[in-house]
Amino acid sequence: MSDQDPSPILHVDDDWKAQAQAEKAKLAEKEKAAKQQAAASGPSDTAAPTQRTPGQIPPADFTTLVSSIATQALFSMGAMPDPQTGQRYTNLDIARHHIDSLSVVEEKTKGNLTDEETKMLASTLYELRQSYVQIANASRSPATGGPSQ
Repeated sequence: MSDQDPSPILHVDDDWKAQAQAEKAKLAEKEKAAKQQAAASGPSDTAAPTQRTPGQIPPADFTTLVSSIATQALFSMGAMPDPQTGQRYTNLDIARHHIDSLSVVEEKTKGNLTDEETKMLASTLYELRQSYVQIANASRSPATGGPSQ
């Protein structure tokens, strides 16, 4: 820096507003063209999920199926309370049944799922199995009041 003039030099770009509006118009045209192309090609399996309002029924798709079964397994493992009573209960036999059901889905759909669906199912099963083992081991522990080995 020079010792003679310590103040910064300001450069005012007068046409920034026009440039911003031009860019905004270009983006709007691209978005409009993309929407028209999507409408012309019909519905897509890879479309982004739509926002649902409370009480609205979720779409009947693979993700909803896996989530529904996983929720029942978690419910049976006491991970969430009964919505009517507010009480948690644990029934490991039912939880295992739901986990085994997801394993059947995994086996029967092998090779027919997208990479994203395959990863989602595998990670869901992994998490459920880990939770099941932890809860089963805790229920057998004398410290938790379960039967000793």
